[in-house]
Amino acid sequence: MVRPPATPRPLAARAEPQNLVIDLARTAIVVIDMQNDFCSPQGWLAQVGVDVTPARTPIAPLAALLPWLRSEGVPVLWVNWGNRPDRMNLSPSLLHACDPTGEGPGLGHPLPGPAGPAAGAKVLERDSWPAAIVDGLQVAPTDIHVAKYRMSGFWDTELDSILRNLRITTLLFAGVNLDQCVMCTLQDANFLGYDCILVNDCCATTSPSYCLEATLYNVKQCFGFVTNSDHLLNGLKDRAT
Repeated sequence: MVRPPATPRPLAARAEPQNLVIDLARTAIVVIDMQNDFCSPQGWLAQVGVDVTPARTPIAPLAALLPWLRSEGVPVLWVNWGNRPDRMNLSPSLLHACDPTGEGPGLGHPLPGPAGPAAGAKVLERDSWPAAIVDGLQVAPTDIHVAKYRMSGFWDTELDSILRNLRITTLLFAGVNLDQCVMCTLQDANFLGYDCILVNDCCATTSPSYCLEATLYNVKQCFGFVTNSDHLLNGLKDRAT
């Protein structure tokens, strides 16, 4: 039952409101909702008229950052919205928020649009194309997958138990939508005692710009720190030399 302490692996990075030194031995990255229904031109949001161009901007910086984090032993956790086929754990208010007119398509409804990879699929159903990680992001066999059913990746999921078993204390946050699922998960992480760092260019939102600005303000003011992938990569590359 004795758990030997991990040897610290410090990494310095520029950040706001202060620069950081984090311990890679106690750090994980949580990537939220980078999945087809939110990010693909053939997914749910695009099919109901949302411009998903902003939601695709984290793909390239994440694709560059994740291999370097894995090389340092930093766990990568994909926290994707993936509902039960029967939707039994979704409340009426949550179903309404995702289908405010009541005319669909909402959670669990057949995905609209032309035939293609999503033909016959249902919106954000677990183990389906809509809930799968979007093309352009490579998944490693060592990565960890957690299905969520709320805006927060901690509510009613095993995410906290996994992180505590890994003895993680610092979390990097990436994904979409920044002002919704990313922010809710980051806030819950802060309430649970994790040190929270938002990787700005690895996050995005399809919401209006003032939502993004308010979220960045609140993270820096109340809940953690904001950095970007270049600052982290500079530190990771320095460690490799």
